[in-house]
Amino acid sequence: MRITVKAKNTQVTEPLTDYIEKRFAKLDKYFADADLAATVTLVVEKGLHRVEATIPMNRYILRAEDSTNDMYASIDGVVDKLERQVRKYKTKINRKGKAQIINELPAMEEEAEIIKTKSFVLKPMDEEEAIMQMELLEHDFFVFLHAETNAVNVVYKRKDGQYGLIQPIID
Repeated sequence: MRITVKAKNTQVTEPLTDYIEKRFAKLDKYFADADLAATVTLVVEKGLHRVEATIPMNRYILRAEDSTNDMYASIDGVVDKLERQVRKYKTKINRKGKAQIINELPAMEEEAEIIKTKSFVLKPMDEEEAIMQMELLEHDFFVFLHAETNAVNVVYKRKDGQYGLIQPIID
């Protein structure tokens, strides 16, 4: 796995890079035949050390984030989260009988199950109206039909209190 390390409000030191490579090597056993590239971003904000990691693979993107008072602990947390995601990904692929994309992983002990289904009418609106609807409903996200693009979009409330917008790109 190729790893690109970026930094914001901090320096990427050689010991940090070595530690990241050592910890991410733990994930290599799951991707033995795949040529993957991981992006790891180190951020220091308000005394917290945040690590964000993204690994694009086939039709999925593995992404994890962790914040602690120690950069090394945040790196450990991100690697643990990514490992859980890889196991979940592998279980879904095996369950659906699709071609195996990564090497054998132990099966997950818990199964994902849909317990409720909701249907609703998508109304054309802009981002501001969608955010207002989300706030009125006191939800963390809101699905809407973008009035200009006629595409389904999602607005969501971020952990920092700001808003995000998810726009689909048809591949």
